[in-house]
Amino acid sequence: MKIITWNCNGAFRNKHHAIEDEGADIWVIQECEDPARSTKAFKALVGEDYLWVGANKNKGIGVFSRKGLKLKRMDLDDEGLQLFLPCVVNESINLIAVWTKHAGSPNFRYIGQFWKYLQIHKDVIRKMKPIICGDFNSNSIWDEWDRWWNHSDVVRELKDEGMESLYHFSTGEKQGEELSPTLYMHRKFERPYHIDYAFLPVGFLNSSGVRVGLYEEWIEYSDHMPVIMEVDV
Repeated sequence: MKIITWNCNGAFRNKHHAIEDEGADIWVIQECEDPARSTKAFKALVGEDYLWVGANKNKGIGVFSRKGLKLKRMDLDDEGLQLFLPCVVNESINLIAVWTKHAGSPNFRYIGQFWKYLQIHKDVIRKMKPIICGDFNSNSIWDEWDRWWNHSDVVRELKDEGMESLYHFSTGEKQGEELSPTLYMHRKFERPYHIDYAFLPVGFLNSSGVRVGLYEEWIEYSDHMPVIMEVDV
């Protein structure tokens, strides 16, 4: 199964063609507008089998599937944390789409939002072994020594639950030492960061692959590069 996660930087209705040629089965799109309240042409493109959640109609997170695949939202309460979209693909593949936000929290912003979500649903995640992917807005280079929910702590907790980053497993690179940026701050080539991830059950890792989109091919569309996965499920 081919999965793409991409923060499209808004106005996905004008950019969807950029990833169509990839022929993916599942698109996980951050900063995406709500198709139900968008143009008729965009609604016709994505069809009826999609899921979306967001604080406003212009920027949320959407999961789209190719024809023939069914999506069903999971009933996992986010307790106001932002933003998470858990779903089941074809009644067999569990997926949690992620776009962590500041969420107005003075302490638990970005990776802190995911850390809290993980604590709430750790038992469920341990049981269902989902693919967790999206824009985490986080990297171990920003770890703070006096926080117990740093990026590195979250990576360790996921590993304890039998999940690892596909990118780091495939490349052998360490957290914080990534050579393929997924974000160019303000679209500047000299400000690269790696903040988008896909965590997979360890049983999927050996037979799966990943690549990150190139700056010269994607920067006209977004400050984020897509993370493109071939996952053997």
